[in-house]
Amino acid sequence: MPPLPPRPIGVFDSGVGGLSILREMRRQMPAEPAVYFADQGHVPYGPRPLEQVRAFSEGITRFLLDHDADLIVVACNTASAAALKQLRHTFPDVPFVGMEPAVKPAAEVTRSGVVGVLATPATFQGELYASVVERFGQGVRLVNQTVPGLVEQIEAGYLDTPETEALIRRALEPILRAGADTIVLACTHYPFVIPLISRLAGPGVTVIDPSPAIARQAARLRQAIPPTDPESRGSIVLVTSGDPAALTRLSRPLLGEQAEARRAEWRGASLELSP
Repeated sequence: MPPLPPRPIGVFDSGVGGLSILREMRRQMPAEPAVYFADQGHVPYGPRPLEQVRAFSEGITRFLLDHDADLIVVACNTASAAALKQLRHTFPDVPFVGMEPAVKPAAEVTRSGVVGVLATPATFQGELYASVVERFGQGVRLVNQTVPGLVEQIEAGYLDTPETEALIRRALEPILRAGADTIVLACTHYPFVIPLISRLAGPGVTVIDPSPAIARQAARLRQAIPPTDPESRGSIVLVTSGDPAALTRLSRPLLGEQAEARRAEWRGASLELSP
């Protein structure tokens, strides 16, 4: 089993979605080590009560800090909506990067004045989304849509199947009917199906991927510097509360590099690495 790297960036999500963020982080700051935790024993977070997601997020944060992480990226829109404010209060000395639905850039680029937002129910219910809409969404019409079942399809690696296409087509229909020319992906799982979303939405619709902006913020807080050796890459370890073999198999298609996953088990509110 791979050892956890020293002073890693800690990244977590309910499942594999946050690998879309980690993939971009690896592109922008390849020399930085990282530990990624996928809470696949509890995926998906979207339909869960916000208080439960807060409890999971705090337990995962403690686990990452116990393994020397000095920056935490909450690479999950649902967890950010439910728990980011509480995490910053509970761990005041820890820098956090969270997911904020990209309503601001969407409002800046839309020509029709109609923006579609794809997210989970918990994201739409959270204070964070309400705040983003109040600050940046007043001049546009937002069409909010959930995509039930899409997270599970992506978790299984079904990125371009008839079933996945049908889920996305159903969610896009009211967005496109309303005249949206911009779509915000407010779930970190969804960037993995951007090719399918773009094909179904058509060439006149802009799809906003939040990953580059989140990675830039993480690099700024980390004060990452380019490696002297262009080939230098920091080590990366994946940890899951689900099946490590399944996460290992998905690492190359989703992350773009092979990484071996380890298992951690929930013991009450705490996580422990399995031997």
